[in-house]
Amino acid sequence: MNRNIKKTFRVVLFAGSLYTFLLSINLLGEGLKLLGQGFIENLISLTSNPFLGLVIGIFTTAIVQSSSATTSITVGLVAAGVISINNAIPIIMGANIGTTITNTLVSMSHITRKNEFQRAFPAAMLHDFFNVLTVLVVFPLEIKFNLPERFSGYLTGIFANVGGTSITSPLKYVIAPVNTQLIKLFGSHGWILIIFALVLLFVALKFLVDSMKAITTRRLELLIDRYLFGSWVQSFVIGAMITSLIQSSSVTTSLVVPLIGAGILTIYKVFPYMVGANLGTTITAILAALAVGGPLGIQIAFAHFGFNLIGAGIWLPLKIVPIKIALLFGKLAGKSRAIALVYIIVLFYVVPLIIFFAAKLK
Repeated sequence: MNRNIKKTFRVVLFAGSLYTFLLSINLLGEGLKLLGQGFIENLISLTSNPFLGLVIGIFTTAIVQSSSATTSITVGLVAAGVISINNAIPIIMGANIGTTITNTLVSMSHITRKNEFQRAFPAAMLHDFFNVLTVLVVFPLEIKFNLPERFSGYLTGIFANVGGTSITSPLKYVIAPVNTQLIKLFGSHGWILIIFALVLLFVALKFLVDSMKAITTRRLELLIDRYLFGSWVQSFVIGAMITSLIQSSSVTTSLVVPLIGAGILTIYKVFPYMVGANLGTTITAILAALAVGGPLGIQIAFAHFGFNLIGAGIWLPLKIVPIKIALLFGKLAGKSRAIALVYIIVLFYVVPLIIFFAAKLK
């Protein structure tokens, strides 16, 4: 009887930790939006060339932690004639890089446990490097040949009158009641909400990993490894399906970081899942854009889809490249964990800011 009670308690603790983890990610994004919504709109409107658009996309999305928010603002500014579709597409590419900061922050909760951190941090960086490497390939094609713009424009012409559907994430129904009350409690104090969300995130992940280790049996590990991530196709499809359902690639990719930190999965198994998650979030956007029917919104959605489709086509066969880069950086961060903090600050904030101001001074 005591053993059954203990098992039940562990399952309840795991479920509660998972809910708190998801809630904290959502609250973190809401807090950052409170600080930066007007600033983001002004920053995006300053876009004067594709290169500047790319770094603005990285920086703004790293601030609000939502590529959807950046995309929505960008579409609105394009529709208002403030920026061109040519300058908007690089912003979307940058947003793909900026949104990866969420799972990188999640991995930092393992920083006090060296072995876990050495597994979790490279896993989070894997998502970063997939998008960075894809930008290195696709961005020159946009500058030189306007390939993503032409591709998205062509698809827009085909599907413009097809119609779509709007999908509501089930997570919103589960998290919304608590999320709404906490936002009301903190009011417009964005920094306080951010600090609260970060504390919640670190506490939730501590209990999530501990409870996961406690309830995970060898049989369950085999189930996850063999049937959910047994092949790259299974892993890819699961990533795409989950993200299409919950409408957040940040949440989908962040969910597996604790599993890797706990040693249940490896980054080799998870890479196709992360690529699928990136593609899944664009499918949701396309369906929503088709439902609204605005040609600019549809074209931005297809540009986002094309970017991730090209990335998947290149880096799934060449997965060893982003994986080896992530493992190398993870090894360095394992030796000196301060490197992890420097990496986040430099990639998501310092480099975009330097390039932004350098471009504006020309």
